[in-house]
Amino acid sequence: MLKVLIPTLMLLPTIWFSKPKWLWPTALTHSFCIALLSLAWVNYTSETGWTAVSRYIATDPLSTPLLVLSCWLLPLMILASQNHTKSEPLNRQRAYVMLLTLLQLFLILAFGATELILFYVMFEATLIPTLVIITRWGNQSARMKAGTYFLFYTLAGSMPLLVVLLTLVNKGGTLSLFTIQYPPTLELVTFGHKLWWVGCMLAFLVKMPLYGVHLWLPKAHVEAPVAGSMVLAAVLLKLGGYGMIRVLPLLEPLTRQMSYPFIILALWGIIMTSSICLRQTDLKSLIAYSSVSHMGLVVGAILIQTPWGLAGATILMIAHGLTSSALFCLANTNYERTHSRTMVLARGLQLVLPLMATWWFFASLANLALPPLPNLMGEIMIITSLFSWSPWTILLTGLGTFITAAYSLYMFLMTQRGATPSHLMALEPSHSREHLLITLHLAPLFLLILKPELIWGLAA
Repeated sequence: MLKVLIPTLMLLPTIWFSKPKWLWPTALTHSFCIALLSLAWVNYTSETGWTAVSRYIATDPLSTPLLVLSCWLLPLMILASQNHTKSEPLNRQRAYVMLLTLLQLFLILAFGATELILFYVMFEATLIPTLVIITRWGNQSARMKAGTYFLFYTLAGSMPLLVVLLTLVNKGGTLSLFTIQYPPTLELVTFGHKLWWVGCMLAFLVKMPLYGVHLWLPKAHVEAPVAGSMVLAAVLLKLGGYGMIRVLPLLEPLTRQMSYPFIILALWGIIMTSSICLRQTDLKSLIAYSSVSHMGLVVGAILIQTPWGLAGATILMIAHGLTSSALFCLANTNYERTHSRTMVLARGLQLVLPLMATWWFFASLANLALPPLPNLMGEIMIITSLFSWSPWTILLTGLGTFITAAYSLYMFLMTQRGATPSHLMALEPSHSREHLLITLHLAPLFLLILKPELIWGLAA
């Protein structure tokens, strides 16, 4: 853990003291080395599943893939942001890369934390860099409103969680994840205890987000710069799923009866948000709503608390992180050339940028869960475990899968096929940097087909 944490900390002075012309190459090389170092975590598993550095920081099969994903994303964000920030003054460019590095630092400490209070502090700390990135470097004037939505939805959801964690410390004496699988038997029977369960889950359900408390996400995605959208979709949403998997064992007697409305809301949200995607004209908004749809499956799988459900949720979180981040990068390459996110105004790009159309094709197929990609494996495991829990869920999950395929194809056809408008005939050609960026997203996705047990989580 320290061989990743210390280089990440050292990246901060490197950003501020490197020469102007070396800022981006140095930051990119340094962060890519950290990403390669993080792959060593995948090898180390002990008999207990934990590989501990100290009492407060450790990795296990659930946190390892999310930690590696967080580290892998930093060089990709730096690579994607070079063109977006090139017109900025040098100090603002340094501040931008510094915020991305701080975000990685907080995410490593959040996923590596073995104490739930440390996890909560880092869970909240990720708000600050993300908020500054959205409100300062966002594309449109509505970015302040989007930042406000993001801040207050997350804060309002998180406050009850702090109260719950402090109560648990008071009752059990510790919140260490090493002992959380042996929780004290709590007599949770009153109405107050049910409110307590909801308070504990609310922070994570807002972060996922669950349908009904999802309104901050499309706004934040649409207004954020490319790096903000990438880290939101790929990692920050996964903090919610990770937190739910960690905390639910503590609340076990109540989960069986309390989870019903939330599972129904999550499954209904798959249908609703997928249907919204079919009516979207804004490309980034469509990708954002598709994230809500996929996270609905993850919420349902985690709440039924079966080994297959948890394994499927972990696989889908990692696969969705790489896929949606790639889609936001592709949407950004279109936006940088056409200066519009409206799909009707930027269609027929296959003739102008043929290789970019190939990347769009692969990313769209990954989004609709084409076999044998990990996306399909995660969805199949989740749908199977939900069907075992209640056969009626197949109506919602089956329809959701069908609509997901429909809007993924709609997105590809609207952006790439058809007659190219005359105002798009003289676009700037695609760059090697952009092709490398998409390759580094999709290559891990294809390689995980060969060894999916790396991202099975606690079921491995």
